[in-house]
Amino acid sequence: MTVNLLDLDAAGLTAFFAEHGERPFRARQVLRWLHRCGQADFAVMTDIARSLRDELGSLAMVVPPAVISDRISDDGTRKFLFDVGGGNAVESVFIPEEERGTLCISTQAGCALDCSFCSTGKQGFNRNLSVAEIIGQLWQVRHALGAWQGPEANGERLISNVVLMGMGEPLANLDNTVTALRLMLDDNAYGLSRRRVTVSTSGLVPAMDRLRDECAVALAVSLHAPNDGLRDQLVPINRKYPLRELLAACQRYLEKAPRDFVTFEYVMLDGVNDADAQARELLALTRAVPCKFNLIPFNPFPGSPYRRSPAHRIRRFAEILLDAGVVTTTRKTRGDDIAAACGQLAGQVLDRTQRTGRRTLVLQLDRQDACT
Repeated sequence: MTVNLLDLDAAGLTAFFAEHGERPFRARQVLRWLHRCGQADFAVMTDIARSLRDELGSLAMVVPPAVISDRISDDGTRKFLFDVGGGNAVESVFIPEEERGTLCISTQAGCALDCSFCSTGKQGFNRNLSVAEIIGQLWQVRHALGAWQGPEANGERLISNVVLMGMGEPLANLDNTVTALRLMLDDNAYGLSRRRVTVSTSGLVPAMDRLRDECAVALAVSLHAPNDGLRDQLVPINRKYPLRELLAACQRYLEKAPRDFVTFEYVMLDGVNDADAQARELLALTRAVPCKFNLIPFNPFPGSPYRRSPAHRIRRFAEILLDAGVVTTTRKTRGDDIAAACGQLAGQVLDRTQRTGRRTLVLQLDRQDACT
């Protein structure tokens, strides 16, 4: 059976070469060619014996997801659509800034969590992405940016930060996510700092504990509400792992995290979660967890029942948090002219949950009720 080498981290490559009678250093050599140089052709891996290069041609392959489209926003944000087969496509976004370049990547085709304000969740869920499909997004974007370096290079990176905040819930695909993270951090691969790789979760508590123990990177939690009643509506996984359990998991995570705080993401929904009293409730809720807040102006999508909080309301909400001494930022909306902003990633999902069909039926019934 032919193995896609993009599915393997250092340990996996070491085991692969051991099965074929090769010494462990071969894994290090191939990691550098694959992930430092972006090389898929075994023939050009010149520090590997020709006989092994020929053998690899029959034993292995290097296949990232194919790029379907590559669109650039007026502000320089760049959105990629990747074909992951079976009628599914996922999106990732590169956000260039003066002092860093951030790539937001996807971990699932669709999402099963159905957060009410998220475009991805409204499409339903098809499957988890493989390691090759996750790390392959980084691999392909580096090609598109011309960001590859030689196998010994340690220079400035165009992609300095990676956030797993695209389509899907990373911790619902934990095994493949952890393997991809290890590749991002490996000095023989991408060599990123743990502080510059962030996993975002809606709050899968057992998986948060596993991530802490297996590959702790920076953590962002999609909070979005100051109490269980509202969060149950906005983030349905809260019904299984309520805020008390989630915040306790955040405290445990910080024991091994590369940063001494958790980032709480909070989408600003007009008249839903943006009142002064809710800001104060939020402060009381999180007072025991070292944290910062990232306020996210809601990015609309077709069929959404929500509106973005007005700018003055977002400023006032931020002021209350800041006045209490909590670091608070408001995310600048980037790429909304190409639907690349936070919460807008949709891609193409062959929905095996049939969520889209059920939602359409509900809308039809609502319209019938309105006419009677």
